[in-house]
Amino acid sequence: MLPIIQYRRLYYTISGTLFALSIIGLLLFGLRLGIDFTGGTMMEIAFSKGAPDNSALTDTLKPFDLGGTTIQSLGDNSRVLRFKPIDEKQREKVFQAVVSAFDPDKKGIVTLSRAESIGPVLGVELKQKTIQALVIAIIVIALYITWAFRKVSQPVKSWKYGVCTIAALFHDVVIPVGLFAYLGHFANIELDASIVAALLTVLGFSVHDTIVVFDRIRENLHVYKEDFATVVNRSVNQTIARSINTSFTALLALLAVYFFGGTSTQTFVLTMIVGITVGTYSSIFIASPLLVTWYQSTNKKGRT
Repeated sequence: MLPIIQYRRLYYTISGTLFALSIIGLLLFGLRLGIDFTGGTMMEIAFSKGAPDNSALTDTLKPFDLGGTTIQSLGDNSRVLRFKPIDEKQREKVFQAVVSAFDPDKKGIVTLSRAESIGPVLGVELKQKTIQALVIAIIVIALYITWAFRKVSQPVKSWKYGVCTIAALFHDVVIPVGLFAYLGHFANIELDASIVAALLTVLGFSVHDTIVVFDRIRENLHVYKEDFATVVNRSVNQTIARSINTSFTALLALLAVYFFGGTSTQTFVLTMIVGITVGTYSSIFIASPLLVTWYQSTNKKGRT
């Protein structure tokens, strides 16, 4: 049996380091928000014979006074343009200017793959609803776990299972978000609505793993007459193979989509990959050990 609980301080140190790096990244760089949250216009333009330099595209767009234009590469043949909100007529003029500059004979070398615009008011509203969704999801999950474990009052109160779950979920959200602070600064990757959807999915995946472990703790408390730390360690060992195998299967599918799927889904899939990895780690090495640490800090007789 692996001494997981015995070495919990090591796991706390690993998580603490990742958490601290995430907070530092958020404080230093912030998040590079996409037009879903800031409002603006996005145009994805494909160039069948290879995309031009970003500087050439920037020069082409200068006459339109589009504000802080950003250009993101999607492979060798596509570019994503983001700028202030404009109407459909202006958007068509921008596209025709790109066609005139890089496909003057109009041979279909330049095509518009997709385009969308979001007003600034809608962007602010979406940002507020995103924060609300994350907070509500975490609170509801904690309340559910507290209710589900209401009959487990010894040696740890049921509400403490909920609090430990919140701590693990907070850990699972902050680390992927912190990663995107670095990716936004160094790779110009933006946080959009699809990443938020991925984070909410990760919360569900993570809490499922945590509940499996907690449920085994509840069962073993009635079976084994051992101290709490030993019962928790036994429970984690009994469920660790299931947790890892389930996550590994999901990661295999996600890795296939990331490397062989379209570029438009890569940030969503990357969030899922990081989130599931971190979530699996926290359900095994953070949530359950926190129960033991809390128990031992309030009951000296429970120390081993």
